Amino acid sequence: MNENINLQEILAVLKKRMLLIISTTIGAIAIVAVISYFFLTPVYQASTQILVNQQNTESEFDSSDIQTTLQLINTYYVIIKTPIILSQVIENLDLDVTPAELNKQLTVSSEQNSQVVNLTVQDSESHRAVDIANTTAEVFQKEIVDLMRVDNVNILSPAVFSENAVPLRPNKSLNIAIATIVGLIVGIAISFLLEYLDTTVKTEQDVDDLLDLPILGIVSTIADKKSFVPVTSPKKESDLNVRKA
Repeated sequence: MNENINLQEILAVLKKRMLLIISTTIGAIAIVAVISYFFLTPVYQASTQILVNQQNTESEFDSSDIQTTLQLINTYYVIIKTPIILSQVIENLDLDVTPAELNKQLTVSSEQNSQVVNLTVQDSESHRAVDIANTTAEVFQKEIVDLMRVDNVNILSPAVFSENAVPLRPNKSLNIAIATIVGLIVGIAISFLLEYLDTTVKTEQDVDDLLDLPILGIVSTIADKKSFVPVTSPKKESDLNVRKA
């Protein structure tokens, strides 16, 4: 068949395979929805902010004080996620995890040139994520006094529990939207593939494309036998009279 197709042929193929395209799209949506709602474990996120002050208690300080504090924050990143802090958090909350496992749930970061440290926790339970974030900040604030002989950490913004917390993942709406697009693309691709593999001759144009010969004539479709009514000539009156006699 001719590989060059026009817009009308494309629309004709889509119309012909519309049921296949719709079925593929609905199937993709159904599969993703079932997986997202029943098989994927929701993950919630809670964050708390820690403010690291200058160690200098004098009223006057220069830019070097800020640089020193910013460098100190990098050290705090490491300390927050050490077993000496996380073991205390596990004990306070009676968690059934190891410090290494809890470490994977924590993320410590800060904005560039900022003295505010963001402590983020991800967990399958929203209330537990909040408890871990706040307890970690509290334990760190307490232990840093003995570890580094400084008292320059304050909890700026503790994590707050919400009854209507939305899980970080899976994003069910986004997953269904992606499934819809993928289902449409797959359905359309299968439709054109089936059309390309279909080499049966259906129209005179197919003959022209296949043999590259002009069409000289067309055989019309023969009517159904049931709908065919024979036409007979009227009988002569003399024949009718003979039968009557």
